[in-house]
Amino acid sequence: MEPKDLIITKIEGEYAYLSEIGKPENGEVFIALALLPSGVDIGTKLHFELFEYTIIE
Repeated sequence: MEPKDLIITKIEGEYAYLSEIGKPENGEVFIALALLPSGVDIGTKLHFELFEYTIIE
């Protein structure tokens, strides 16, 4: 999988909805909060690479 930069657009229960930064036409995906770094919230930017999410500024 290719690396992607994502932003959390909403959180519902135990899931976060993510959109690719700069490519909103790709739609949203949702993922369990347990798979994301601790401390994430709406508006947090993430880098996804090698099946790992890291917080970016």
